[in-house]
Parts: sequence; structure tokens; C-alpha cells
Amino acid sequence: MGKVSKSDDEWRKSLSDDEYQVARGGGTEQAFTGRYWDTKTPGTYHCICCGEALFDSETKYDSGSGWPSFYQPIDPEAVATREDRSAMMVRTEVLCGRCDAHLGHVFPDGPAPTGQRFCLNSLSLKLDERDA
Repeated sequence: MGKVSKSDDEWRKSLSDDEYQVARGGGTEQAFTGRYWDTKTPGTYHCICCGEALFDSETKYDSGSGWPSFYQPIDPEAVATREDRSAMMVRTEVLCGRCDAHLGHVFPDGPAPTGQRFCLNSLSLKLDERDA
């Protein structure tokens, strides 16, 4: 599938106000408040904006951060990254590779085998549950 591009008005119509603020506006939900931060339900996490499959529950772990954390995406091309200098610090922002939705940030302090911690916003994700 190709890149998804919509107008700002189209995104606003398809997302809740909170989803829009985070996924399209680069916002961040408060720690320990998102619907998936402590979810252990098996399944695939998709982009709230375009439905792209991003992360599998098998790579989700409790980082203690209060946000859903994963050590690797389903496919390296499912996500994109860019430098984020907001909030008076330098971080690496994680975006949906298909529609550029803001997902969260990635840090180099995750578990093996990747050593990465993809720290994401629940508002940017939709869990497609599967039987255990």
C-alpha cells in the first residue's frame, strides 16, 4: 500500500479530538492514562489514522514509563523516525511509515534483542485482538 495523505479537515473528521491532538498534532497523553499502557491482550497494534500494522503484542513489555512500550516494530518500514527538539531536549520521534502519524518516541534503553524502547501513545494506536 502507498502513502496515505489527507487534508487536515479529513483527519479531524476521522479522529476524536484527543486522537487528532496526539496523532496529527504531535501531542503526548499523560503517563499511566492510556488504554494500552498496561494491556497484556494478544494482538496487533495498528495506526489509529490509517490502519497500518505497526507492532505485535509479542514485542510489548512493561518499561515502567506509563506508556505502551515495544522493542521492535512488525516491519522496520512500518515506522519512520526523525529528530525531535521540542520540550527542550533532543529525542527521536516515531511516526507511522504510511501516514506520518505521531506515535511517540524511541529510546536506546530497551531490552534485548534490539535494545530499543518504542514508547508510544495509546491514542495513536488501535489494538486488533487475537485469541491467546
